[in-house]
Amino acid sequence: MKDMIYLDNAATTKTSKEVYEAMKPYFDEYYGNAASVYRFAGESTKAVDDARLIVADFLGAKPKEIYFTGGGSESDNWALKGVAFAKRDKGKHIITSKIEHHAILHTCEYLEKLGYEISYIDVDENGIVKLDELEATIREDTILISIMFANNEIGTIEPIKEIGRIAHEHGVIFHTDAVQAYAHVPINVDELNIDILSASGHKFNGPKGVGIMYLRDGIRIESFIHGGSQERGKRAGTHNTPGIVGFAKATEIAKESLEKRASYEKELRDYLIDRILEEIPYTKLNGHREDRLPNNTNFSFRFIEGESLLIMLDQKGVCGSSGSACTSGSLDPSHVLLAIGLPHEIAHGSLRLTLSDENTKEEIDKTVDELKGIVERLRNMSPLYEDFIKKNK
Repeated sequence: MKDMIYLDNAATTKTSKEVYEAMKPYFDEYYGNAASVYRFAGESTKAVDDARLIVADFLGAKPKEIYFTGGGSESDNWALKGVAFAKRDKGKHIITSKIEHHAILHTCEYLEKLGYEISYIDVDENGIVKLDELEATIREDTILISIMFANNEIGTIEPIKEIGRIAHEHGVIFHTDAVQAYAHVPINVDELNIDILSASGHKFNGPKGVGIMYLRDGIRIESFIHGGSQERGKRAGTHNTPGIVGFAKATEIAKESLEKRASYEKELRDYLIDRILEEIPYTKLNGHREDRLPNNTNFSFRFIEGESLLIMLDQKGVCGSSGSACTSGSLDPSHVLLAIGLPHEIAHGSLRLTLSDENTKEEIDKTVDELKGIVERLRNMSPLYEDFIKKNK
């Protein structure tokens, strides 16, 4: 769309032209099944092997520790269920946080129905996991800690290295949902004490429908999809060769440009934050001011309702979000915003704007200018705002 300003990159990103071009031959030229033995299929097999090398190198992992999946939600499900079922003889206690993505939270709810016990750790007002509470919650029967790398709504980056250290000191496996962080911030699984990691291609200019799970060598985990012998017998199903190639190509591009892209996005992000906080009163930035993803902003505007804000922004050609794309149809306030201490009425007035390196300062200026008028219009329609102004005169 010609005049659209797209600021919802945490929901999904545009597949880059380079990624698209890299994928094309595996749709119509090298379309053989990567699991077949004849020479024609060898091109697909080699493409999958090469992709595994690229992803492993990016994470500081071994190629045999990388498993291709159908996306972030599948990887999260596999990590939690796979460890839970493999370790059930040792224990049935899992620790996670109150601000995880629903791919984690709903999987935990499922495991609870099977007799597993889940502890949900609190976070502070910036969304950072409370490490003392985390360590105090570990028990003899704790088998897994799953804490996201960076929050998908408020952008806060967690102290992953410290969480991994605590887990390992107690002999507990550590999984991180890195769907928002992968290819946006540097990740080395050894340096950060990560045992299992989830990522998804469409969050960093790769294709939809493909993801990875990093699984540290030596950790036993049960298979998630049964059938064929693909992915070393742990994840059955014909390889999505074009998607896997696209994931690797997007990873390659991200590795080359990560520092430059992150610097540009941070500059744009901070400009957006400063303008909104300075020019729109009764507004709060959600998430940590510095320890956040380079492209993430999340605001709460008092006295307005977030859905109306999104509709009116859309009418002006601006795409934003009130939080996770997976819960955009829900009328309930964000569980993340409630967990950081926001009351319901303020949590309802939230807006997430997430950038890419293709956004410009001019787009940010237009967005803020439109946003100022929309917020003012909505507040003028609010009896709560009218009462607030009268009381504070």
